[in-house]
Amino acid sequence: MQCPRCKNTDPSYFYKGSKGWYCRKCIVFQRAMLEEEEEAVSLADVKEGSGEYLLQYPLTEAQKSVAMECAEVMRHSDVLLHCVCGAGKTELVTASIAAMLKEGKKVGFAIPRRQVVLELRERLAQYFPHAHVIAVCGGHTGETDGDLIICTTHQLFRYTKAFDLLILDEPDAFPYRGSDVLHGIAETACRGHRIYLTATPDEEMKARVEEGSLHVLTLYARPHGKPLPVPKILRMPHVFGFVCLLKWLKEHAGKPRMVFVPTIKAARWMAWLLSLWMPCKCCTSRTSDKDQVMEEFRNEKDGVIACTSVLERGITVPDAQICVWDADSEIFDEAALVQMAGRAGRTMTAPEGDVLFLCRSYSSLAYACQKQLEEANAYAVSFV
Repeated sequence: MQCPRCKNTDPSYFYKGSKGWYCRKCIVFQRAMLEEEEEAVSLADVKEGSGEYLLQYPLTEAQKSVAMECAEVMRHSDVLLHCVCGAGKTELVTASIAAMLKEGKKVGFAIPRRQVVLELRERLAQYFPHAHVIAVCGGHTGETDGDLIICTTHQLFRYTKAFDLLILDEPDAFPYRGSDVLHGIAETACRGHRIYLTATPDEEMKARVEEGSLHVLTLYARPHGKPLPVPKILRMPHVFGFVCLLKWLKEHAGKPRMVFVPTIKAARWMAWLLSLWMPCKCCTSRTSDKDQVMEEFRNEKDGVIACTSVLERGITVPDAQICVWDADSEIFDEAALVQMAGRAGRTMTAPEGDVLFLCRSYSSLAYACQKQLEEANAYAVSFV
């Protein structure tokens, strides 16, 4: 027995109802009957001319090389674009998207976070002015068919056998990582090949690269050519750490400053405490108006925000300075620390930034993150 939608084969999840056997593992996405093969969703044809695109800035030679190779390889194999944070992964797949659209083939772009879906839809609509680019996520499900469909990973259940190319952004992040259901649904949604975009591939992707079922392309440099900001690690008790944090915030006054913390409770506490000295916003997974909070934070240019890992990926704030409070927390893993550090120095106008890790005890993961970024900088220099 295998679920036709999520590919589950665990017999404990199957139940026989009045209409036959169905899978309870993915029932939140509507009932999937085992006796009925999942039929391909009916979507409109891709408009002629949809594949024409224009980037906002020219690609570097390194980016061009990776982009062109990806556009060739993705026709016969799944591809992993293992690129450092801020390397321009979206721009690297535009050639692949254009190649599919020019042939009248459907392209899907799945992302873990709703806010990033909306931001990416605006960017890709500018890159592909003749294509119908839509966003499908919570609050935006009135229209579900377009030439280029950008959606959260949960929304892929709508697109059975729909995509000739499916791009999965940050597949090592929650909620896609570790979810057999979402992995199965993504497999069902794609009738062609997949491109995975991440700076921090997990062990599953590394294993697929080793066995040869996943072709990996790497890029260690950002478009501006400046090295990745490497975190400075300080160890001290909370009291002294907070004094150090206040000093760090004042040193970077006039620039946007992001203070990452491990938990929602800690984010609220940190925002309240910092507000005694300076205006400070708070953003967590439970913040009801995250889009508005982030828009206000971006517009302030010198604001402070206390946030959880909800902002660790897919967020670009020009000239952002980054501090990770309790970087030794067991809640953070190496990938999370790399992603948080990767919020600094991302733009052409502000290619440098400061990253500070505040710990109470020795953290092998914090030092592993530091080493990974130093090695990426070394690789980038060696390829120049």
